[in-house]
Amino acid sequence: MSRKLFGTDGVRGRANVYPMTAEMALRLGAAAGRFFRRDDHASHRVVIGKDTRLSGYMLENALTAGLCSTGMNVLLLGPVPTPAVGFLTRSMRADLGVMISASHNPHQDNGIKFFGPDGFKLSDDAEAQIEAMLAGEIDLATSENIGRAKRIDDGRGRYQEFVKTTFPTGVRLDGLKVVIDCANGAAYKAAPDVLWELGAEVIAVGVSPNGTNINDRCGSTYTQTAAEAVVAHGAHVGISLDGDADRVMILDETGQVADGDQIMALLAGRWAEEGRLKGGTLVATVMSNLGLERHLAGKGLRLERTAVGDRYVVEAMRRGGYNLGGEQSGHIVMTDYATTGDGLIAGLQFLAEMARTGKPASQLIRQFHSVPQMLKNVHFPAGAKPLEAEKVRAVIARHEAALVGKGRILIRKSGTEPLIRVMAECEDEDLLRRVVGEIVDAVQEAV
Repeated sequence: MSRKLFGTDGVRGRANVYPMTAEMALRLGAAAGRFFRRDDHASHRVVIGKDTRLSGYMLENALTAGLCSTGMNVLLLGPVPTPAVGFLTRSMRADLGVMISASHNPHQDNGIKFFGPDGFKLSDDAEAQIEAMLAGEIDLATSENIGRAKRIDDGRGRYQEFVKTTFPTGVRLDGLKVVIDCANGAAYKAAPDVLWELGAEVIAVGVSPNGTNINDRCGSTYTQTAAEAVVAHGAHVGISLDGDADRVMILDETGQVADGDQIMALLAGRWAEEGRLKGGTLVATVMSNLGLERHLAGKGLRLERTAVGDRYVVEAMRRGGYNLGGEQSGHIVMTDYATTGDGLIAGLQFLAEMARTGKPASQLIRQFHSVPQMLKNVHFPAGAKPLEAEKVRAVIARHEAALVGKGRILIRKSGTEPLIRVMAECEDEDLLRRVVGEIVDAVQEAV
């Protein structure tokens, strides 16, 4: 069954423009509610979290109306990280979890992500079935079975207490000065509180959301803000989250950045030494650097690659029985702890390694030599199919032949934005620039 509304991470788009309208959110809530209702008389519940976008109020109310119309009782968490929704869906025995967020996107965008009762994001098939229900009449609850809605005041606190249990028992962060950049997003209260409670001296930035400044010159996609704070305050380390706190970038004491690949390499090596890395395998996407694959092979470990999207990583992990995976973009998935990427838990794992080894962050963030990698994005209008153009295909084929044994090319449409992503890796940086430049030019011509 095909999907048109759902992308790689739920439904996403510009707020108040289809499909991110109140009307669609209401229908989507009703369809999801009907999909997860076991029967017309049992008690059903759904938890809804959101980030700090202005449009979150509109979508939260519309989703609530749609869900209640199909007999679901709605528990409103307010602003909490995406991984908190996964955790609380399972912890509160809910039938469904919903997160209203467009993750790292600017405030003008928003999105709706669904979690099943096990706390994991829905499969492609489940999303397709919900989407198909939108095309017809949705079976509503009888008047006496309409659901109720109420605020849950301690949802964030429950999540914070859980997060602290993932940190090694008996270890504290006393004497460690930590910059935490919350991107003016969902973790603006939870992340600083957890770090402070574990003993760190906390310098918090990106903790003044106003509805329109989420991810604005801060967070994991704009690490300059955290880097400047690290240097200005003489901090030992920086943790930079994105708007819904499921991604993280780590900064050392000089402001240098470690992406998801370097963090995964550190954790995989450590867990392998402890006998904790299931199957001797790390799961990552096709975007992860070739250097990571070589580094793991040198340790006798394996890298399994998936399509782009943290839920595809999770699906591969569950299928193979693996417990560590993620994306170069900073999603770090540790299924021993969480059902989805959790930037705060990943940051705590890095801090635990600093505490265990006594090493500065600068000695931990460079686990391997990265093969030079270049990524460029090309915007395209709705309906355009530039990758099907004969000239584009010919240019790609020519450069793929040129990189045999030297590197690789990856070209794909974004699942969340109208972009063609052109990525290549090659030790020869002049060749790398030429390859990416010529492919980008060909795509732009086709557009």
